[in-house]
Amino acid sequence: MRRFALGMMTSAALMAGLASQVQASSKDYSKSTKTDLVTKIMGNKSYQVYSSLKLEEVTKKVKTKTKEKKKYTVKKKVAVKKKSKKGKTKYKTVKQVKYKWVTKTAYKNVKKKWKFGKKLTVSADFRYAHVQSKSYKVKDGKRYYYIYVNGRPVGYVNEKAFALSKANVVSQVSLVNNPSDSVGFNAEDAINYVTDQHGSLVDNDSVEISCKSAELNISDTGYVSSRKAGTAVLTFKYGKAKATSKLTVRGDAKEGISSADVTPVKTDLPEITTWSARDGARLSSSSTITSKDAVSSSHKYWATKTMSGNAKGADIETIFYHPAVLSAPGSSNLEAKVSSAVQGIDFYDNDLVTSNLDLGQADNWEARGHMVYYNMRKVKKYNWQLIPSKMLSFNTWLSYIKNIKVSPYMKLGHGQSVGSTKKYVYVLANWNRSNNWSNSQELIRVKKSTMEIDKIWTFKVWNGSAKYPRIFLNADVIDDNTLLALFHNAYKHCYEYWKISRSGDSFKAKEVGATGSDLISNSAEVQGFVWNSAYDVYYIAFNDYLFKIGAGLDGKTDAGKLLNYYKFDTGRREFEGLSSYGPELYVNLNHPTETLKVNHITK
Repeated sequence: MRRFALGMMTSAALMAGLASQVQASSKDYSKSTKTDLVTKIMGNKSYQVYSSLKLEEVTKKVKTKTKEKKKYTVKKKVAVKKKSKKGKTKYKTVKQVKYKWVTKTAYKNVKKKWKFGKKLTVSADFRYAHVQSKSYKVKDGKRYYYIYVNGRPVGYVNEKAFALSKANVVSQVSLVNNPSDSVGFNAEDAINYVTDQHGSLVDNDSVEISCKSAELNISDTGYVSSRKAGTAVLTFKYGKAKATSKLTVRGDAKEGISSADVTPVKTDLPEITTWSARDGARLSSSSTITSKDAVSSSHKYWATKTMSGNAKGADIETIFYHPAVLSAPGSSNLEAKVSSAVQGIDFYDNDLVTSNLDLGQADNWEARGHMVYYNMRKVKKYNWQLIPSKMLSFNTWLSYIKNIKVSPYMKLGHGQSVGSTKKYVYVLANWNRSNNWSNSQELIRVKKSTMEIDKIWTFKVWNGSAKYPRIFLNADVIDDNTLLALFHNAYKHCYEYWKISRSGDSFKAKEVGATGSDLISNSAEVQGFVWNSAYDVYYIAFNDYLFKIGAGLDGKTDAGKLLNYYKFDTGRREFEGLSSYGPELYVNLNHPTETLKVNHITK
């Protein structure tokens, strides 16, 4: 099998690497050993982080006695015996060499000693950050890696601070019974992370995955079919890292079959068009590394047109500028790079969660990226742009880092179907180029406390049969058992609203409204969808447009009725996600990435 072969190849490469380390055992490690830039997964143990690590020559001040010869003339009368008529003694002066002991201070090299720099903090402060490294030093046989945290260079930490040879996977996966699913479940989706013996993130394709089951099997490409019921134990292995996941294909093949029988509410909209990314959106800003890159003023955009004719019926105003990146310079591979290309957002109280994909990845079938959590109680509107730089003092920067969590590299799909509750974040990871196929839809649940996936479900929604599927590219999770989803029925020129309810691991779907219009006539893509519980309305976003539609879920509005729309001029900045909490409404704009609050929405 391909995965087994990859595992064997990786093991061979590993043995070669170990052999090279043995051969290089006599190497002088006083200088850094460079590696590829890799993602490091922090473990549960906490170690000190130091600003520097140097091998220095230690000198000691000692006193030594040395003998020096000094010549000097002594005027000494030395008798000289000579015959003299008068019988007198004659004298002469002679030179004599004298020696004396002198004490002289000397400096002598005693030995070499490792010296740590300033104690910065402990590794536990980076447990949920995005940590990377590309060099290490060896002290007393132990590796100390120089780490980057959320893009900022920090210092050295013992590699025991990392999760060494660990596999973290979703414990349970529950798949809908779908006889028409032509793809199946990608077992890699269940991986949070797998690390090597040094705590470096291993590429998912290098992980050996096996399936033990009487009814199910895994393909050579790593997919498990959901066409028939059964259970399986998936085993994930790389080196000494190993973990298992229980997978179940539910028994009811009729689960998710419903009826799209709601009569769409007609609208009197004129023909409205807007632009899409393909027409040329504003270019993305570069990574923030200096204060010159940071935006220091808020944006405010007033609606220039509404259905009611009120030219200032709403405005959107900046509340938060996102960091441009949360990864180190040179993060070229997708697992390592935490981009600011936000596709979706969700608020719950003061918690903000974003789905971040690298540019262009949202259109990929297996689109993966990172989710980022922000504690908005601590957010500064402008300063957080500087997190990947060293423009902030370390203590200020650290106070920000403690209020950010970055998920492992995970499947996100288009990334705009994001919702959250008090404990969990949910993402409906659908491909936005799926062309309404009859395959299953994947709902991923992430624990806010760790930002790691803890459960995966799939479900399907069909109008009578697999011939008329409903694939949702935009959805809003409103509680731990319910999501509301938007479907554009291009054939009937209407938008359908569906309520999907979960009971245990099973899902039921019901159409709860429909609007008889394409809203935007030139097929521009939906850029956000949300239900506002305070006013019982849906908001649908397109670039530069917001549509307000009655939901009828609480009886406050008529389901599917267009209530208003708002036209903004953002200078071709893409709308990327909507969110609502209580009466408040939020929108995200890219280039640069910022979250804005919607004000003065007229009823």
